[in-house]
Amino acid sequence: MGIFKLRKNKKFSYTPRYYEDRGEGNPFEIKHKFDEFRKTVGPNIGIKAKFLNAIDELKNNPDKAVTRRILIIAGILVFIFLLIIEFDLSIFFSK
Repeated sequence: MGIFKLRKNKKFSYTPRYYEDRGEGNPFEIKHKFDEFRKTVGPNIGIKAKFLNAIDELKNNPDKAVTRRILIIAGILVFIFLLIIEFDLSIFFSK
């Protein structure tokens, strides 16, 4: 009985009455359109593996503008957090 383990969903072999298989796959499968291009989507794995997959995906991203945008947004959010907790920002600036 793991506290942090999630239960797997039950799978049933249901086929609708008027369903014709046209080779398009299961009509009841919920899938995001970018799932086939990402590593981080899939079964529940450990947090370390998720983090390493996310870092690997970020490093191998061909679009460098997205990476730069993520870093800028993270920097702005850290700066706002430091302002909210009233951190003394004068240590970053020379007098």
